[in-house]
Amino acid sequence: MSYTALARKWRPKRFEELTGQEHVLQALSNALATNRVHHAFLFTGTRGVGKTTIARILAKCLNCEVSAGPAPCGQCATCREIDEGRFVDLIEVDAASRTKVDDTRELLENVQYAPTRGRYKVYLIDEVHMLSAHSFNALLKTLEEPPPHVKFLLATTDPQKLPVTVLSRCLQFNLKRLSVPLIAARIKTILEAEGITFESAAVQLVAEAADGSMRDGLSLLDQLLAFGGGKVAEDEARAMLATVDRRQVARLAGLLADGDAAALLGYAQSLEEWAPDHGEVLDALATLLVRVALKQTLPAYEGDDLHPTALLDDLAARIPPEDVQLYYQTAILGRRDLAWAPDARSGFEMTLLRMLAFRPGSGEGASASGAAAPTRSAAAPAGSSTASGAVSGAGAGAGASAGAAAAAAARSGPRAALEDWSATLSQLEVGGAARQLASHCAYRGREGATLRLALDPAQQTLRTPALVEKLSQALSRHLGETVRVEIELAQAAPDTPARAVERDAEAKLDAARRSLDEDPAVRAFRDKFGATVKPDSIRPN
Repeated sequence: MSYTALARKWRPKRFEELTGQEHVLQALSNALATNRVHHAFLFTGTRGVGKTTIARILAKCLNCEVSAGPAPCGQCATCREIDEGRFVDLIEVDAASRTKVDDTRELLENVQYAPTRGRYKVYLIDEVHMLSAHSFNALLKTLEEPPPHVKFLLATTDPQKLPVTVLSRCLQFNLKRLSVPLIAARIKTILEAEGITFESAAVQLVAEAADGSMRDGLSLLDQLLAFGGGKVAEDEARAMLATVDRRQVARLAGLLADGDAAALLGYAQSLEEWAPDHGEVLDALATLLVRVALKQTLPAYEGDDLHPTALLDDLAARIPPEDVQLYYQTAILGRRDLAWAPDARSGFEMTLLRMLAFRPGSGEGASASGAAAPTRSAAAPAGSSTASGAVSGAGAGAGASAGAAAAAAARSGPRAALEDWSATLSQLEVGGAARQLASHCAYRGREGATLRLALDPAQQTLRTPALVEKLSQALSRHLGETVRVEIELAQAAPDTPARAVERDAEAKLDAARRSLDEDPAVRAFRDKFGATVKPDSIRPN
């Protein structure tokens, strides 16, 4: 009995069925509607976000027998054959398996001939970055001046490996990673259409594990259906994905709220029977704390399928906002340091104890034995020192409180100063090409944990996944919270820190030139000997 994978069965066949790539669809639809279709397109983005799907739909739009526009009929012989992968004038090539120059020359031998059935002969080259340098050279001339009946559609997950000569001959469209809500909504639509009952929490887990890829999400859904015997339930999803039970994480957060070190440590040790990934537990705890902080800041926030409103209301009322911030920071730093701990379990337990040991300003920080630490006298000024012998006790507790309060204040500062991108960049702990990338960007705003930057189009080769990830990590350290950077190409050159430096340098150079022009000694040389100043030799002090 044959079975079609959900990712194939539910592959979009029209532009309006696609999810999350509206910026690309609008441009293509307008080009088709006005009959201004470029001869070469390059679709870039991570795996499973719709590059090949968009290319195939575009091929249908170009060759549909009924409607030559952005809405192919989907019923004519051409549309059906393209959907089934057997249309003679759509030549799909996997560049990963045809990297040699002879393969490319063989492919291009028939470019000059008219299409057999359609209006256009469409070449769809997937993972085009895998072609060899000689293959690119063989492709260049045809890519620049193809016959009027030929269109090239290129797709790649690694655009920085393409020669600039190829990039300059294509219209480039960058497909975005899909958000968790978009993936979850699509999965729910598919499950409802398939008549499969599901738990929303299970769908949320699958969408989060998809990591921005719709195809990965549907593949995981297929795996979950097989694992759960046709059920999409939270317990099965957690077992398959090896994620920690949210009830366990909620219990840890509740014990943190109680400040009971003995009970917290005992419960943490009881988790061992589940053989947890301690890093995953800290990740889940940090995620919950983010939702609690959102609830405290935005009372209308309703949580999500994994973090219901009732739980967030309870924790938001029991944990002071400054404690939430400290717990979150301690969790992500403890997650980072697990590799350096004697073992993962002890590193996990120490992270939990550290949360209680440095609770800001509460005076109730607990040691590992569960004893309360003394507090600083209310009459003592914030900057005063304690007795010389009070290394632990009152002095340590007060120092921790003051340090944590200062840290909390420092964390609130960078978040508010992002608008001044030049100032943020000057404080950022990042160097090399990643700093160069940041200097050619302008800040465009923030949506949740996503920071949006606009890149100077002249510097687009700097936008590589590795450099974007380095910049994301540097900003996460600077802000004291996990954030992700999304960089889009600006339509025109934005006002970036690099341009500000250039303007400053030009202003200084202009001032130096004026100073030389007005210098009496220079004027005397010029008048007496007919001397001239070489402009390129002038350097500002």
